[in-house]
Amino acid sequence: MRTDDIPYQQFWWLHDARWYQGVARRFGQQAANEINAEALRFVSRRVAVWCARRYGIALTDQSMAQFLSEFARIPQTMWADGSITVEEIPVGENAWESVLTNSFVLKMLRAARSLDGYECPCLEMRAGWWEALGLTVRDKVVACARTGGDACRFHAEVDRPSAGCAAVGAPPAAGHHAPGAANPEPGAPPVPPVPVEPEGEPARVETEPVRG
Repeated sequence: MRTDDIPYQQFWWLHDARWYQGVARRFGQQAANEINAEALRFVSRRVAVWCARRYGIALTDQSMAQFLSEFARIPQTMWADGSITVEEIPVGENAWESVLTNSFVLKMLRAARSLDGYECPCLEMRAGWWEALGLTVRDKVVACARTGGDACRFHAEVDRPSAGCAAVGAPPAAGHHAPGAANPEPGAPPVPPVPVEPEGEPARVETEPVRG
């Protein structure tokens, strides 16, 4: 059976919409918003840990543009091709802006008539990324497409890690392999490790919601 034309992403989003609506009907929309944000932060942290270990994503002494070219793999993994357009724009050596357009999520929410009372969990999702990468980020919403903006825009400023400080999801040092990863044979390609939860206290993430 061919699988390349099966809309997996749409089916999973349909499941996501139905559980959100079910929780909202039974326990109120505020409860649905809170559970949605908690779940997305958990998933986004897992995705970022997996991407960091597989692709070696870490903020070191490279330029912000170089870091963002590596970091772009994380949102690309979060969403299927065509479901959202993301642009990461450096605005200094320690800051950048994220611009999101053509959001499949908003289209689904609008079609399900669930926009009223819905609270976007975007900052929680992004906070999960920063925790996984071991970064302290001051992140805020500049504009929101759900509330009338032409795009979802975020401004982020990061404290660069001190020298020798590895990110939570960074690949293991030479001669070591992560838990769950097979011991590679000589000459064999590396095997991506099984995603695990970051250990220790999460990185401090300061977020600021969109105003009025």
